[in-house]
Amino acid sequence: MPIRNIIQAVNDGLRTEMRRDPAVVVLGEDVGHFGGVFRATKGLQEEFGDHRVFDTPLAESGIIGTAIGMAMYGFRPVPEVQFADFIYPAFDQIVNELAKMRYRSGGQYTCPMVIRTPYGGGIRGGHYHSQSPEAYFVHTPGLKVVVPATPYDAKGLLISAIRDDNPVIFLEPKRVYRAAKGEVPDGDYSVELGRAKVVREGLDVTVVAYGAMLHNCLDAAKGSEEEEGISCEVVDLRTLMPFDVDTVLSSVQKTGRLVIVHEAPRTCGFGAELAATVAEKALLHLQAPVTRITGFDTPFPYAHEEEYLPGIERIRDGLREIVEF
Repeated sequence: MPIRNIIQAVNDGLRTEMRRDPAVVVLGEDVGHFGGVFRATKGLQEEFGDHRVFDTPLAESGIIGTAIGMAMYGFRPVPEVQFADFIYPAFDQIVNELAKMRYRSGGQYTCPMVIRTPYGGGIRGGHYHSQSPEAYFVHTPGLKVVVPATPYDAKGLLISAIRDDNPVIFLEPKRVYRAAKGEVPDGDYSVELGRAKVVREGLDVTVVAYGAMLHNCLDAAKGSEEEEGISCEVVDLRTLMPFDVDTVLSSVQKTGRLVIVHEAPRTCGFGAELAATVAEKALLHLQAPVTRITGFDTPFPYAHEEEYLPGIERIRDGLREIVEF
């Protein structure tokens, strides 16, 4: 089975769906001959032509507005926003048009489209190339929000997202675009949206993460068990909306403790929703308060990126504190 990184897996997922369904089109800044700023669309224009893979002006509102119109008339567009930080000019199109189209039309129109965008820190991009805006979109009814952490999931979740009749925000963790590698089958397969995955079994504490932070959590869990005897169960959410409540609750009921890790700012981050859900549905199973290990409530820094991101040692400190509570 081929070994691919996340960029290659995304490219293969797009290629697989474009071969299967002629309604799938790709659009965005430099996605054509150049192959995208991270090369995720490399070679697609050569295979499918510039009528199905085409460059757009540097105008995110126009990119998303155009894709909405295409989706309403039978296409399945996959627009790319070069960095998640650049998505805000299209925010009105996404939350007031795209997310509400099915509801406001009484189901007469749907907008089956996937907005792909790299998100998060780890490439020394500073505050305009490192943000994690997932909570804005999770908060918006009508959108699905997907965050893969591995190449296998990146391809399988992307295929599922493109086939879904609802609009999907597909956030790709650029810090591990090329660092995360794994077996990715050729051809057609899918990973179900809304289903988390227990990627490491454990007994003492549940660690929930997504995107690039999953890899930090796995490293922290390994070190904590080897050096301190803390048995960590690590859950990869994969989909934030809808998120897999049952898998999270089942794990917390087993371990009695929950640590949530994400790189977005702490206040009103997605971890707050997870903590509230567990408090509502599994309070009597908890042996310690829910712990959140997150980015800070500041703009994303350039000079202190590693201090801002939840690193392995900060995660291990949180694991130790919750077990000793």
